Amino acid sequence: QVQLAESGGGLVQAGDSLRLSCTASGRTDGRYDMGWFRQASGKEREFVGYIHRSGSLTYFGNSVQGRFSISRDITKNTVYLQMHSLKPEDTALYLCAAGDRVTIKTRLTDYSYWGQGTQVTVSS
Repeated sequence: QVQLAESGGGLVQAGDSLRLSCTASGRTDGRYDMGWFRQASGKEREFVGYIHRSGSLTYFGNSVQGRFSISRDITKNTVYLQMHSLKPEDTALYLCAAGDRVTIKTRLTDYSYWGQGTQVTVSS
């Protein structure tokens, strides 16, 4: 079992930057690919970004491409989502997820473990 805990959310203004963290505990041993998703109120969960277990490959959704980046610190079992140029439409609950057999990075069901999320609110 893997437990995921997100942190770093908050209320920011449009144009600001924010960094979210996702720390894994339990049976991690570096064998999981990680994803970030978000869910705005009343909307479906949306893919944000992905990082391979090696840290060598990242992939992003169209709406955040060029503004967001992902990195991971294996020694801390932590994945980071760095967000720049935030927009009001980025407002959502941000969740991280882990999967050991992720074949389609954007597919929710490829991820076995999910955190509870951290809220990001961007004011205009």
